[in-house]
Amino acid sequence: CGINNLAGLEYFENLKLLSCSYNNITELDLSQNKELEALYCSENFSIESINVSNNKALKVLYCADNKLTSLDLSNNTALTVLTCFENQLTSLDVSNNTALNILECSSNRLTSLDVSNNTALKNLWCCENQFTSLDVSNCTALTELVCWRNQLTLLDVSNCSALTELVCWGNQLTSLDVSNCTA
Repeated sequence: CGINNLAGLEYFENLKLLSCSYNNITELDLSQNKELEALYCSENFSIESINVSNNKALKVLYCADNKLTSLDLSNNTALTVLTCFENQLTSLDVSNNTALNILECSSNRLTSLDVSNNTALKNLWCCENQFTSLDVSNCTALTELVCWRNQLTLLDVSNCSALTELVCWGNQLTSLDVSNCTA
């Protein structure tokens, strides 16, 4: 639609879902939309910041294909789906997002990713970052792990017995033990 501004959005205090993808929006402040459960703002290609700190009911966040350099999700403990690939994130803290089922953070500038608290995680896509190691040992519900084109020298999937898809090419792994992946 060519929308570049969502002025007045703060007056929709009971807004549950906002879909504003494929526009020209550069900034999103949703601090007054405290009932928001789902936000779809992907492919604006210009969003540099999103403020979701007051959106404690947020369960779904699609913010891929933007220019995000940071993303504070510390207050979003109900979050189950996060898709933030194709941004400029250098760090991503999902330690408080223990309900997270799906995490897609590929094509950023991440040097590490701590998913040790994300025991409900089923799908993890973290391709084309700069990890040297990825510890998914606490992610026992993980069924899909796609981590190609990082700099992984270590990948431990020994506790991931539910794993049905593993794509890890383009790394620097010298060994990979998948003997417990019996799903």
